[in-house]
Amino acid sequence: MSSTKTHITGRWIDVWDPEDDGFWKASGERIARRNLWFSVLCEHIGFSVWSMWSVLVLFMGPEYGIDPAGKFFLASMATLVGAVVRVPYAFAVARFGGRNWTVFSASLLLVPAIVAFWAMRPGTPYGVFLLCAMLSGVGGGNFASSMTNINSFFPLRKKGWALGLNAGGGNVGVAVVQLAGLAVIGAAGGPRVLIGVYLPAIVLATGCAVLFMDNLTTVQDDTGAAKEAARDRHTWIMSLLYIGTFGSFIGYSFAFGLVLQTQFGRTPLQAASITFLGPLLGSLIRPVGGRLADRYGGARITLWNFVAMAAATGVVALASVTASLALFTVAFLVLFVLSGLGNGSTYKMIPGIFQAKAQARGLTGQEAAAYGRRLSGAAMGLIGAVGALGGLGINLTFRQSFQTAGTGTAAFFGFLAYYAVCYVTTWAVYLRRPAAAGAGAAHPAEQGDPAGQEPRLDYAEV
Repeated sequence: MSSTKTHITGRWIDVWDPEDDGFWKASGERIARRNLWFSVLCEHIGFSVWSMWSVLVLFMGPEYGIDPAGKFFLASMATLVGAVVRVPYAFAVARFGGRNWTVFSASLLLVPAIVAFWAMRPGTPYGVFLLCAMLSGVGGGNFASSMTNINSFFPLRKKGWALGLNAGGGNVGVAVVQLAGLAVIGAAGGPRVLIGVYLPAIVLATGCAVLFMDNLTTVQDDTGAAKEAARDRHTWIMSLLYIGTFGSFIGYSFAFGLVLQTQFGRTPLQAASITFLGPLLGSLIRPVGGRLADRYGGARITLWNFVAMAAATGVVALASVTASLALFTVAFLVLFVLSGLGNGSTYKMIPGIFQAKAQARGLTGQEAAAYGRRLSGAAMGLIGAVGALGGLGINLTFRQSFQTAGTGTAAFFGFLAYYAVCYVTTWAVYLRRPAAAGAGAAHPAEQGDPAGQEPRLDYAEV
């Protein structure tokens, strides 16, 4: 029976110990779940605003005077800003509190929505459209702060499910805005109608964060954690893998409709009627990836997921060469599902890796859990930012491929090669059994070894 009790001052919780079963069952789980649901809502709206330009470009016919390369570039700039702001967003949670930052970041979404509502018409200079797309990137930052915040609320054994649900609920905002775009196009409405729908939704999400979310005083500003995470090689290895999963998800989400329009001659309505399915399926499957990682180990799920992603990409490339719209569409949707599954499994790996490193240092119990939360929370901000840059890479690769060859075939072969690199990296770092030294041996540097070599840990279960 735990003696730990929840103490709430205003909207700040002073005592939080989710690893304590007694505390978790008495009050922790209820509070954590409440914060999770409203975090999902705010992140969902953020993703919708961020990815809104994947729909708005479908409205931009010849009267706008923008070629396909220009439209891909708009999507690229939205992705770029969304990736960059993830770093300060992730660390803002510790500085200002999870609830407080959620309120601010959700209300900030009004800026890109209002500016886009004003600018979205023929005759607007391309530079203004570019500014609007860049402003929408603030919605991408909501993911980093939301994940960092929710990571602190849940015990390690629940993180795969919680982080997968939080991210999946946010990711589905991409599908919802595209589905809303389909409804607007089908009803012969203009792009301003789509933007206008989100203005009250932003206000609602902000109000819910004010009323129902909490700050944790135990999550304190710690620049040392950020520096330590940045120096850890696993932060950058996981960034490489997250480029392959989330970078694919967000990059394909922005590009799918444009590829259907440009390469296969689909009308805006025909493209929109398909494009929302990819982000929807990829988002819904993300919690499943986290759940599978909880059960079988994130590294194992991630490894075989990259095999499947490479295979699906090969089929997409074949369909691109043979101009088979049906095969292309089905294979691309499969690729979306796999990217979502991989998103869940890779994010589950992050807290597991730093928990394993804590144990390698000789830490146990609450001390090990605190170390893992501290480092994994900091690492998530960096990994989320670099992973989102993968979406930028995908859109720029598509832009170059269409400029030089008129199709996306070359881009798909490039993506296939990247998935092969991710497979080899996952196997070599997290699943290959060490030839020397037993699994679970401590890091030499952590034992005072001046050589400071890499630990020989068994990460298969992370």
